[in-house]
Amino acid sequence: MLAAYPDRILNIHPSLLPSFRGMHAVQQALDYGVKISGCTVHLVRLEVDSGPILAQAAVPIYPDDTVASLQQRIQIEEHRIYPEAIARILAPSEHR
Repeated sequence: MLAAYPDRILNIHPSLLPSFRGMHAVQQALDYGVKISGCTVHLVRLEVDSGPILAQAAVPIYPDDTVASLQQRIQIEEHRIYPEAIARILAPSEHR
């Protein structure tokens, strides 16, 4: 599929890549003790969560955060930046 659609497949990931790639990124951020997490829209490449970054948004981590509470705040930003990244990709090159 990647060969059929090179640089045309986007992914949204719940961390500020390149940190915390793969599954359980929110739990990894909490376990590591970082103060800021967030989300990333990137182009999909064969290696997991390794493609060029198109957009990111930061989300603070609070001392009482759980995976669920942090994920909820990250999803708000995901819903904001994903359509913005798609619009930029679809825009004529002079608008990127």
